[in-house]
Amino acid sequence: MKNKRIVVALGGNAILTDDASEKSQKAAIRSTCEKLARLTSGGNELIISHGNGPQVGNLLLQQQAADSPKNPAMSLDTCVAMTQGSIGYWLQSEMSKVLYENGINRTVVSLVTQVSVDANDAAFSNPAKPIGPFLTKEEAEIASDKDSCIYKEDSGRGYRKVVASPKPLGIIECDAVIKLIENDIITISCGGGGVPVILTEKGYEGVEAVIDKDLASQKLAELVEADELIILTGVDNVYINFNKSNQEKLTKVTVSELRKYITEEQFANGSMLPKIEAAIAFVERSKSGVAIITSLEKLGEIDEGAGTVITRD
Repeated sequence: MKNKRIVVALGGNAILTDDASEKSQKAAIRSTCEKLARLTSGGNELIISHGNGPQVGNLLLQQQAADSPKNPAMSLDTCVAMTQGSIGYWLQSEMSKVLYENGINRTVVSLVTQVSVDANDAAFSNPAKPIGPFLTKEEAEIASDKDSCIYKEDSGRGYRKVVASPKPLGIIECDAVIKLIENDIITISCGGGGVPVILTEKGYEGVEAVIDKDLASQKLAELVEADELIILTGVDNVYINFNKSNQEKLTKVTVSELRKYITEEQFANGSMLPKIEAAIAFVERSKSGVAIITSLEKLGEIDEGAGTVITRD
């Protein structure tokens, strides 16, 4: 069987539990890496991306709390880079340990990745991407008065800060990623959707925004010509009529079927829809790639048919 080039996008539950401490996050990542290691069987090339919404939001709170003339708060793009580094380090460290314990001689590298966006993207005038912790309505109002940012209700779980989330156009370090995986190095890239940058007369410069990690992972998978894009989320499969009496699990579905379901508004804007859009874009733009959406728990059962597999028509 031919070795596969796989991009796997980790959801927030692969990193963060109810406990936001470093110890707890590293424990969650350890468990995640034990499952990820199965994807390396047969010499598969593996690229790992990950979210950072809760972490970058918490880091912004820390920056604001310590803000002073002598110790000014860092910008959002810098905070994205900082969480890329910290989460990448945890993943790199724990993945290396798991591989060593299983007798797998593979190097793991995390790469601070820049992702280009359009300076004129409409998202900059319509912030909609939630980051940071969930707040009550009263807490959100107090926070908004303090930082002049926008807070919106998110999935019935409370209010969160929302920021601009422009569409990814390209991966600046894509060539470096390809060289790494061609040399059998497991690569962690596009963490948190990557650091958003725009092209200026002086070169690329960071902007205050965050990029959806699933869309950035799709762009990465497209550019490295991956065979599979695996998007991990909180459910085992994609469903239509989700949480209703006529709920239906999708195991294999085509792009055109998904487009029909989108017109029926089957997928929630802030959760499943970006994953569906990323899967469609990858399948349509790749030569023969497939996308799989499933949970972290089912990751080891993908070859046995777990998850929702998205293919061309």
